[in-house]
Amino acid sequence: MSNRVLFFLIIIYNFSYSQTSVEGKNLLNQVSEKMSSYSSIQFDFSYVLNNRKEQINQESYGEITVSGDLYKLNFLDAIQLYDGNLTYTIVPENEEITITNPDDELSNYTISPSYLLSFYKEGYDYQMDIKQFIRDKNIQFIKLIPVDENTDVQYLLVGVDLDTKNLFRIIEIGNNGTQTTLTIEKMKTNVSLPINFFQFEKKEYPNFYIIE
Repeated sequence: MSNRVLFFLIIIYNFSYSQTSVEGKNLLNQVSEKMSSYSSIQFDFSYVLNNRKEQINQESYGEITVSGDLYKLNFLDAIQLYDGNLTYTIVPENEEITITNPDDELSNYTISPSYLLSFYKEGYDYQMDIKQFIRDKNIQFIKLIPVDENTDVQYLLVGVDLDTKNLFRIIEIGNNGTQTTLTIEKMKTNVSLPINFFQFEKKEYPNFYIIE
């Protein structure tokens, strides 16, 4: 679950495209330039997973701070921190910390930002989709169609706020009927962060079991 959320969040911070309509490409260009200009982004988000056939409807909330490749994600009662070298997954309820190397293909806990960015750049074609007025925002959706026919994702819908040129919502439609929706509820940009914000401090977790 956390890896899927992280995938969505990394998309928010970086854009690239393959084949697309001229209009869609120009819009993504503007969004890319705007989002990349921020030294940091901090936002609250909602995450909804729905499958009518299986009668599943789950809604969760989280927050993330991103600066370049560094990030700190709070979601589902866990904290995931990437300091540029290692990823730390902290679960306070279990008093457990897992430390992994994002480059380790055997890691079951994290997906490195570089891998996500590479996957995203080469994985989709783009089309302009519907335009909707949501929460007093003028939202244009762009459809992302996987190039690989063997993927479990049918398509993604990326919603762009046309007034601010920021991301608003990402919807994933799965081949199994599952729909996941991530919506940015509140966003701050160019946030002044403490110098050690993305650093893991072992002394803050004296009784935690550490798995390396």
